[in-house]
This record gives sequence, structure tokens and C-alpha cells, in this order.
Amino acid sequence: MMKYDLVVIGGGIHGAGIAQAAAARGFSVLVLEQNSLASGTSSRSSKLIHGGLRYLESGQFGLVRECLQERALLLKLAPDLVRLQPFYIPVYRNTTRRPWQLRAGLSLYAMLGGMDKATRFHALPRQAWTNLDGLDTTQLQGVFQYWDGQTDDAALTRAVMHSAQELGAQLSMPSTFAGAEIGAQGCTVHYTHNGQTQTCEASVLVNAAGPWVNHVLDKITPPPAQLNVELVQGTHIIVGGEITQGIYYVEAPRDQRAVFVMPWQGKIMVGTTETTYHGDPAAVQPLPGEKNYLLETLTHYFPFYRSLRQGDILSAFAGLRVLPSGTGTAFGRPRDTTLHTGLPGSPRLLTVYGGKLTAYRITAERVLQRIAPALPPRKIIANTCTLKLRA
Repeated sequence: MMKYDLVVIGGGIHGAGIAQAAAARGFSVLVLEQNSLASGTSSRSSKLIHGGLRYLESGQFGLVRECLQERALLLKLAPDLVRLQPFYIPVYRNTTRRPWQLRAGLSLYAMLGGMDKATRFHALPRQAWTNLDGLDTTQLQGVFQYWDGQTDDAALTRAVMHSAQELGAQLSMPSTFAGAEIGAQGCTVHYTHNGQTQTCEASVLVNAAGPWVNHVLDKITPPPAQLNVELVQGTHIIVGGEITQGIYYVEAPRDQRAVFVMPWQGKIMVGTTETTYHGDPAAVQPLPGEKNYLLETLTHYFPFYRSLRQGDILSAFAGLRVLPSGTGTAFGRPRDTTLHTGLPGSPRLLTVYGGKLTAYRITAERVLQRIAPALPPRKIIANTCTLKLRA
């Protein structure tokens, strides 16, 4: 029977990142992915590597600082995958966030980002407004421009996993996790691959299954404690057209939520929504109401597209965020990642709840710190702070 230092469940960005961090520290790693790399949320995000400007409103300063630091690092490690883009925030007469609030927020954003060139912002002069891809200038009072990163989330996930494999990590795909027994000395892990049930041993089992995390915990003996979470659906639509100047950060006219309008593979992508989801994570689909919401937002700010209807949507996709259960809207919930043991006194199991695409690397490093007492001594062979990622 094969024995690994670490078995990771999930081939999304966090599973790939944990595999890379573990392999870099010299540990033997097996990743189990039920479909294909980034087949879940990690290919259905807003494709942004950003600090999370809107998280300043809910006081998540540490998260913003951390994401901005990771953004700066990814711009160096993956220049072919992560690129800075200009972002524009238009301010109209009825915009909820007033110019002084945006200026204060962008100033704090720049400060948390270390005040380097990539964190600077400015107000666009009025004569430049007509160059903004047909943005409606009726009652427009100002436009702020700052910088953030854009990526192909699925390609980034594949690049991180490729880096992990170059360091010795193994990937079994497609493989369905069937169950595990957690003992004092390690874990026995069962999975199905190519129709055959296989078993391996591991010092530690890491559950990085995204919206399936509690489904995974249901199959573990003894039964671990689970956190109460909500799955929140985020939908994006893609329509024909062209956005050339950058990414627009606007308020949805219906409820003033933040929505991005951005260029994507020669077309226009608009997202995202936040709708509580109940059901099988594999069955998530964009809802007609969400498509209308996003079309309404696009056409509100870009009059050229006001003839678009749902039938003009070229494609749409929905992903699931894992957020802590609570009252109020999902928009205001904390976005911090939670590392949960589930078995008090046992260092053999760790579950990753939530997480940000931008912060995948530092999350992986924290996972390794948490499980280090249960892992054997190994020789470090690389540092994720310096490992280049190739498309």
C-alpha cells in the first residue's frame, strides 16, 4: 500500500497550492481530484488577482493587505498569467459611494499595498471620459482609476499544480474520494480511480474540496465536527462586444452591489451575483434572474448595449463561494479562510473553508504550518515565494 506524507482532496486552486507548498518542503503528496483541475469554483471566478477594495467597507484590512502583498508576488512569479489592468470607478449623481469615500478608500488601499506604483490611483480628467468604451456620461460626476490584476483562473490553477508535480507531487484524476479512517498514527484513505477502489495511507489528510468540504467530512471516521456554512452562487455572463480601456467597477442599479464589467477573450464579461444555493454543488447553474440582473447592470452603464436580451448572452457560468452562516447579506460576510481541524486533539485532518484566489499561496503556507507537527522531518527543496509559474 502506498504511503504519503500528505493526501489532498480537491484539485482547485487551494488544493494545487497546498500540494505545491508541501512538495516544496520535501513532503510526498497525492492530490485527488474528482473531475479535472479547476473544474469547480476555481474556473468560475471573476478572474481577478486583487486586494479586494470593497472589503475595506467591512473592515477586513488584514485580508486586503495580505491579498495586495500576494498580488505583488504573483505579478513577479507569473507574469504570463497575471497582468495589471486599469480599473475605473464611475461616480454618478446617485452613486451610493461618494467621491470623498472612494478617495479615502483608494488612499487606504494604496497604503495597505505599500504605496508602490501598482497601488496608485487618480481622478480622470473630464476630457478623458469619452474614451471609456461608451460609458454613459449622463450625470457622471467623476471617474477614479486604479490598478489591479486579471488572470485566467483555470490556467493559473494548472500552472500551480504543474509546479507541484515538478517538485514530486502526484495527481490522481479523475478520482472520487470514498472515505477515510483517521487514527492516532495516520490516515487510511480510500478512493475510486478508473472504476477501481484504491487505498493509501497518509500522515495527514487535507480537505480542500471547496463547496464539497462538508460532503467529504461526511465520509470520514470518526465523524469530524463541521462548520455551519452557506454556499453562495456567483454568476457571470459573457456577451459580444468590446471593452478596450480596462475593467469597470460599478454599482448594480438594483441594489448597489459591486459588479465588474471587463474584457475577456475578445468579448465582455459581467459579474458577479450572490444567491444562496442549496443542493448538489455539481448542479449549480446560472439563474434567469441573475442573467437579467447582470444584463441590466451592463446596459445601465453602457447605452450601446441596451438592445441586448437574454438570448444575446453567448455563455454564462456559476461558481460557489463557501461563506460562514450568518444574518444579513452575503455581500457583507467575512471572506477570510478558516482552517478547521474537526477532530480535537488530532493533527491528522485539516479542512479549508472558503478562501480567495489571490491568497491561495499564503493559505497553503498556513496549512503547512498547522499540520507540521504531524509530518515527518523532510529536507526543504524550494520556496513558493520564488517558484516561477508558467502558462
